[in-house]
Amino acid sequence: MPQHIPLVRSASLAGYAELARYYGLNPDSLLRKAGLNPRSLLDPDTPISTVAVRRLLQDSAQAAGVEDFGLQLAMNRRLSNIGPISVVMREAPNVRQALESLCRYMRLINATLSASIEDYEDAVVIRERILDTGRLPVRQSIELVVGVLYRAIEELLGPTWRPRSVCFEHRPPRSATCHKALFGVAVEFNASFNGIVCAARDLAVPIPGNDYRMAPYVRRFLDQALSDSVESATHTVRHVVVAMLPSGRCTSDQVAKHLGVDRRTLHRRLSAEGVSFLSLLQSIRAELASRQILDSDRSLAELADLLGFSSASAFAFWFRKHFGTTVSKWKQRSLAEEGSCLSTPERLA
Repeated sequence: MPQHIPLVRSASLAGYAELARYYGLNPDSLLRKAGLNPRSLLDPDTPISTVAVRRLLQDSAQAAGVEDFGLQLAMNRRLSNIGPISVVMREAPNVRQALESLCRYMRLINATLSASIEDYEDAVVIRERILDTGRLPVRQSIELVVGVLYRAIEELLGPTWRPRSVCFEHRPPRSATCHKALFGVAVEFNASFNGIVCAARDLAVPIPGNDYRMAPYVRRFLDQALSDSVESATHTVRHVVVAMLPSGRCTSDQVAKHLGVDRRTLHRRLSAEGVSFLSLLQSIRAELASRQILDSDRSLAELADLLGFSSASAFAFWFRKHFGTTVSKWKQRSLAEEGSCLSTPERLA
């Protein structure tokens, strides 16, 4: 069967050309190198490959010699950059419900992006997850995503609002000046999740009334688009597995129960797409493990917890069996290969 290509609106790259030129780069050349047509940025609703966008942001950060390229791209974003979903968010009675709408329609913006809202006493955690990444680094993409989320909340609550904390799974940059300038609070790196922690009372603040007579129509349009964009069983299960892995109870029975079906139905739906639950679980673990090893400074014990293993030794045993070498040797080799693949960037004439 044909492989599904995850897509994102080209609005995700709003301001890219200007930022690239600021650093003396040739945006058209970098876009083509990543497999994107520069003309696709002219219409914000043009669907483009999420993989190509990640490659573009990574290449641009390396070419510019800056670690926060993705975050800088988020600094001037507006709620309107999200597209029609911004209309529904603005007509919500409070910020919490506006964010719930964003989470509901997220896959219409980016097919590989998942967001969830979790309550912890007087705090609310908004988690952002990027799926289907393979070996591509996600630092630039996730900082762009979290930065855009922050700007959306700030626009709804006003410029004096501050989150309790902003968290990233990857290691800290050499300088976090841009992070401090945007978020206004200390940022936690090597964290257990990507996202923002807010005070629950802040998200309960009413949004000033807006006469958005188009909002009901837009919501119907989005609901229809959501029903038309049927996710494959593999894609749906992938989302659930990534969310459940840290619990250590990510079995086919638990995933099936979460989806409201029995285990046989789950296996049958995956089998119809040529996938087994075990192979999907293994590939997700391998993808997350490789990403965390290269992008963060987590210990074996922390990696074991994140991937649902009972101990560091259990994770180390699985890793060696799956990758054919130890974690340290794999990291050393991968970083060397990554360094050798860097090419001289094409600068503006």
